[in-house]
Amino acid sequence: MQSATRPILLIKRLRVVYKGGTTPIIDGASLALNCGEIGCVVGRSGGGKTTLLRAIAGFIAVEAGTIEIAGAVVSGPRFTVATEKRGIGLVFQDYALFPHLRVDGNIGFGLRHLGPAERHARVREMVELVGLGTQTRNYPHELSGGQQQRVALARALAPRPALLLMDEPFSSLDVELRARLGAEVRQILKESGTTAILVTHDQQEAFAMADKVGVMHDGRIEQWDRPYEVYHRPATRYVADFIGEGVFLPAKVLTSMNVEIELGELRGKWPLSYMPPNQHAADEPSHPHETRNVDVLLRPDDVVHDDASPLKAEVVRKVFRGGDFVYTLRLQSGREVLALVPSHHDHAIGEKIGIRLDADHVITFPTEPKR
Repeated sequence: MQSATRPILLIKRLRVVYKGGTTPIIDGASLALNCGEIGCVVGRSGGGKTTLLRAIAGFIAVEAGTIEIAGAVVSGPRFTVATEKRGIGLVFQDYALFPHLRVDGNIGFGLRHLGPAERHARVREMVELVGLGTQTRNYPHELSGGQQQRVALARALAPRPALLLMDEPFSSLDVELRARLGAEVRQILKESGTTAILVTHDQQEAFAMADKVGVMHDGRIEQWDRPYEVYHRPATRYVADFIGEGVFLPAKVLTSMNVEIELGELRGKWPLSYMPPNQHAADEPSHPHETRNVDVLLRPDDVVHDDASPLKAEVVRKVFRGGDFVYTLRLQSGREVLALVPSHHDHAIGEKIGIRLDADHVITFPTEPKR
């Protein structure tokens, strides 16, 4: 469900500096999240993603910029609307359930303003939504970790918040349960039409749950876009390096659509993301001495194992992932690339295998100076 009007969450040029400090934790971050969308902010520890969520929740003040929720400015340089007046729901990393209340009591805790019948109906609706119909009389300690997470989610959704905030909601769960519960939570949020934003360090979790993904670095959101775009069309070199797996290889620009690397020629579906100065989308350089060197990003799925190919590379490392291997391959130049190979192609370290390029997305960046 998309809104044609103002976004439910709108952050403009946000700057946050902790009290007594001088270095900004958030420095110019901006994003917009529409009605019914799920957004996710990823980044390395210390990049500012949890601070951003705390600012949205109203736990910390902002030095510059604004935060709007459902069309109302709730944070600015000189004011901070109280958390309980923001129309938000919160799901914490540790669930924060009340141990002395049963499941139905936890879910209905924020509904005390309703009459008994209406409150009971809403609790029952939430219990059914999260699939806990047989556990309503259990206490939190009698539930599994996944069930406790569902209770926390139902409690946050019960008051019908304009925006749901989730802080590393699955980090305490094992990998298999985390993946399954993430898919279930996405379905629950979509069924309820809830707009939500979460922070996580897990890229796969972000890609599986989110309609929009933001990559945070040094207090800035380097890119805010659909997961597909963030992966295949990274806006900055940092995003390209941080998201997924890949390597950079030196390349020579041939035209606005293709480059040449030591593995051969690559042609993209759209103009190169980086062109040398004054060459923008031109097929020929405007000056005969103009530099045409860039770095091109190659993902593991861009390099295909092909026994019939005359182009060979040496297997130097391999990681078995069940259905496939990720091979690290050494090229003739000594540079290395990654290749995603079906697991029945089990080659030995040191073996040379045939490879070929199969890349639709040609992502280039300015060549970094040698250090």
